[in-house]
Amino acid sequence: MLRLRVITALILAGGLVLTLAFASYPLQACIFALVATAGAWEWATLAGAHSTWYRGAFAAGIPLLCFVLWSGVGLPDMESAAAAQPFLAASAFLWSVMLLGLKYYPAGQTIWQLVIVRAFLGLAILSSTWLAVVTCLIMSNGALVVFAMILTVAAADVGAYFVGRRFGRHALAKSISPGKTWEGFWGGLLSVVLLTTVTHQALPPAYIHLGFGSLLALGLATAGASVVGDLTVSLLKREVGVKDSGSLLPGHGGVLDRLDSICGAAPVFALGLLLVGY
Repeated sequence: MLRLRVITALILAGGLVLTLAFASYPLQACIFALVATAGAWEWATLAGAHSTWYRGAFAAGIPLLCFVLWSGVGLPDMESAAAAQPFLAASAFLWSVMLLGLKYYPAGQTIWQLVIVRAFLGLAILSSTWLAVVTCLIMSNGALVVFAMILTVAAADVGAYFVGRRFGRHALAKSISPGKTWEGFWGGLLSVVLLTTVTHQALPPAYIHLGFGSLLALGLATAGASVVGDLTVSLLKREVGVKDSGSLLPGHGGVLDRLDSICGAAPVFALGLLLVGY
């Protein structure tokens, strides 16, 4: 299983690098919209849709929302990054609300069980994730910006896994994901601190205005949001009684099982970059 997981991860990483390095911006936007649509196909099950027709109709809402955002924000004009800021702020606020829901779960469980709530969350979260990614892509060195965001999420995930496995004693969210611990959470943040330190030292002179404190705050906020995204999808999977969101990715489960952390992290990361004046 571990070998299969590693092979799949390498293929996904290769596809990401090729897309960021060689695809044109419109093609990148389309590819990431397709990924979000695949995530929506799986989210439809979490929202209570089981027939192919209903799942397809739900998934079709993502490219439609992406097109509306593309047109409304004015992508790919450089000024559209500022135009996207209110949408990213709304998404960050939504994740703040989700954090409260996670904190007090299973209180308020009846709200999570509402199909309309789970469906709204899926459409809002996946479309805002797409917007965050394509907004990062139009920034200076956009491909590296997106890669840095994903690397931050990966560092938090890897740090949490190894520290949690070695030292984990206290459950982070026992009623949602019993395997996650506070020790793992702090280990993930420590990994992000180390990554931020290395990144700051490697920044070219053109980005000297980005202070270490600002980058560290951005990295920690991104890592924290990635945990909220992960736990949110875990909660919804628990509500409908499934372990994985799908089976498209051997060794990993579904597309949504790999997108959950990025869904929480991407809007916070993009908004943070705009606020620090990247």
